[in-house]
Amino acid sequence: MRRVVITGAGTINALAQDVPGTFAAMREGRCGIGPLEFRDVERLSVRIGAQVKGWDPEAEFNRQELALYDRFTQFALHAARQAIAQSGLAFQDRLAYRAGAVMGTAAGGMNTWDENYRTVFEEGKNRVHPFVVPKLMNNAAASHLSMTFGLMGPSFSVSTACASSNHAMGLAFHIVRAGAADAMLTGGSEAMLCFGGVKAWEGLRVMSKDACRPFSANRNGMVQGEGAAVFVFEEYEHARARGAEILAEVVGFAMTADAGDIVMPSKQGAARAMQGALADAHLPRDSVGYINAHGTGTAANDKTESAAVADVFGQHADRLMISSTKSMHGHLIGGTGAVELLACVMALRDGVIAPTIGYEEVDPECALDVVPNDAREAPVDIALSNAFAFGGLNAVLALRRV
Repeated sequence: MRRVVITGAGTINALAQDVPGTFAAMREGRCGIGPLEFRDVERLSVRIGAQVKGWDPEAEFNRQELALYDRFTQFALHAARQAIAQSGLAFQDRLAYRAGAVMGTAAGGMNTWDENYRTVFEEGKNRVHPFVVPKLMNNAAASHLSMTFGLMGPSFSVSTACASSNHAMGLAFHIVRAGAADAMLTGGSEAMLCFGGVKAWEGLRVMSKDACRPFSANRNGMVQGEGAAVFVFEEYEHARARGAEILAEVVGFAMTADAGDIVMPSKQGAARAMQGALADAHLPRDSVGYINAHGTGTAANDKTESAAVADVFGQHADRLMISSTKSMHGHLIGGTGAVELLACVMALRDGVIAPTIGYEEVDPECALDVVPNDAREAPVDIALSNAFAFGGLNAVLALRRV
């Protein structure tokens, strides 16, 4: 099977609107979580989030485009432009037919849903814009990537709650590795920070009202974020032939289902996903230097994930560096795995481990090296990126330094 490498990356999130800015924020342990700013926020009990501030869609898109682009699609296109520019690819001639887009999102056009529910139920209007459905559908971002950049190969959307991005990137990896495409745009995008999006999550009672503190004994819940990250996954020989810069190699992917509870995570399901990614990559467990944890900051996730890591890696778990960057950029739900893959790229390429900020108290049930509060310089050859979703759906990617 063919090798798959990353030759471009782009992002927009609460830390920065590009990759260099995001890397700088991660190195500094900067927090992108703060007071939410949108209509009716005073009606919420949770009023913090990792919101993208200073975003000006009118500067990026024309009026006709904005009529079709929900906020999550805008984010995806912004990130994709960066990724393509860095890759140096032009999707023309044969490559146009050998390239596609696989994107993850949990909610799709949540802002469009929210605005139009208000139009119908609050304002009492009986008509909505004719483009509401194309604007809110989950595949809108993937479709607009395809149309904007001329991608005529496999293109679709994946929606598996918090594992959406990892599932999308894993499938893009499979597509290139199997020879069905030479290059793929892939990642995830989410924009759920609106009244309805936050109110729905409030009902689960898993949200913190003050901070995200993954693995810390005094953690009290997750904090929502928004944004996108998009990557160019390219066949290795194709990239090498044109002299492309290679950021990292994707070497393994696995997905499992807990087949258990709709919201409570399973140690066994998470462990099988990590083991599967290592097996797919033909890597021994002691080769892994860093894991970007799912690390939501909830009591259940963090202790379950810690136990799964201990089971999979045994004595090597004590030498592993593990961090949750959700402490900085929030939980982007369907887009979270894509932004977190950036931390893996930074670890592999630059030897900088993003920290778990907000860490205040040791939890004996999370007795791992969580790189607390400050970034760390350390060489890493192999990294894993974990994503474990509601519904018991798990997806883990393995990456290697090139």
